[in-house]
Amino acid sequence: MGSEGPALTIHVTGFKKFHGVSENPTETIVNNLREYTKKNGLPKGMILGSCSILDTAGQGAVNPLYQTLQSAVGTKGSGSSNSGGVIWVHFGVNSGATRFAIENQAVNEATFRCPDEMGWKPQKVPIVPADGGISRIRKTTLPVEEITKVLAKMGYEVTTSDDAGRFVCNYVYYHSLRFAEQNRIQSLFVHVPLFLTIEEETQMQFVTSLLDVLTCLS
Repeated sequence: MGSEGPALTIHVTGFKKFHGVSENPTETIVNNLREYTKKNGLPKGMILGSCSILDTAGQGAVNPLYQTLQSAVGTKGSGSSNSGGVIWVHFGVNSGATRFAIENQAVNEATFRCPDEMGWKPQKVPIVPADGGISRIRKTTLPVEEITKVLAKMGYEVTTSDDAGRFVCNYVYYHSLRFAEQNRIQSLFVHVPLFLTIEEETQMQFVTSLLDVLTCLS
């Protein structure tokens, strides 16, 4: 169990607003997470690392994304606190969703239904050309089915998903999974609904429960 060995460090990201979503719940969740966990406590054996907000953009935001991802590896091994492993958890909104979705994989395809926040609107473009064509899939090494089952037993409306879309969420997840494989860390993407669908307090509880489950399974 994660609580018995060296501490697990979990870094989280959310997104800013984008076309059609003027207030992104993941920006609120990630910005408030550190304060929320201070009040409510963190799982034993877990350290909350960075809490970063990403631009909702693909190609134009790759450099800041990699700087963010690299920051976790830069601290890895610099102290015993990080020797228990590193997980990136990325949160994105699905405005049409009625439940949380734990994403199993990302596809090497950028097909944006609308321009991103930097005006880029690719169609059937490989995210990482060096990886080959747009059908290439990368999967998380985390046990998505098990994570989902535990969260469902806690009473959350949650499902597994094999389709993170082809917009910025999938774009970031693909890069993150590739980076995780190269650096021997782990990555997970979670889609959340709007606060109109599932209120903010329930979403904050869900996120802290997810951190707990990840720590226990690590």
